[in-house]
Amino acid sequence: MSELFEFLNKNAGALSALFSGVVTGATVVYAWLTWKLVTETRQLRQAQTEPRVQVIYRPRDEWMALTDIVVRNIGLGPAYDISFDVHQQTESDTTARLAAELLELGCFRTGLSYLGPGQEFFSYWTNVTEGYEEKIQATLKIHCQYKSAGGVPYVHEYLLNLSELKGLTRIGEPPLLKIAKQIEKIQNHLYALVNGMRKLKVDVFSEAERDAEAAACRDKPKSDGPAS
Repeated sequence: MSELFEFLNKNAGALSALFSGVVTGATVVYAWLTWKLVTETRQLRQAQTEPRVQVIYRPRDEWMALTDIVVRNIGLGPAYDISFDVHQQTESDTTARLAAELLELGCFRTGLSYLGPGQEFFSYWTNVTEGYEEKIQATLKIHCQYKSAGGVPYVHEYLLNLSELKGLTRIGEPPLLKIAKQIEKIQNHLYALVNGMRKLKVDVFSEAERDAEAAACRDKPKSDGPAS
């Protein structure tokens, strides 16, 4: 034990420097981990308030050839001062007409002031069957600019390539569309009944007829069962 104390006394300075180095290293590592945590927390908070405006086209449920243009905010934060620039990627008269049809919409001409999280703007765009061979070769680029609630600017570009619709088929009818059609049929039937255009087929029995039927049932001889 005395040898251990003697060793510690002789090397007190070296041991102190070693421990100081260990403490300094641990402090550096702790500071780095803290900075990493703060950075990830800031990124997570930004992601939770960050907008993301998306521009796509979408075939309608009624008929796939009828195509809507859809602008929606798929982010978790609101988007402000949304503006669009439409550029032709393919040079053709059909592409120019498709671009002109987009620019007829107010949102593509003057922009949108606000889109909340999950909110979308959509409108009919074009019928793909009209000039099909030319339209499926047309490609447009949409340059989209907007800001977050904190004023952070965002810029995204989207390609509208109608060739993706080539060979598209659908089996059956979308459930929501089928439900809507059945409700419309029920509405038409009810309207016809209320306005007297149709009448319900109802078998009506008077009280006398019910009494006569009950008397007939009472007077009917009861079966004695099979003969032995």
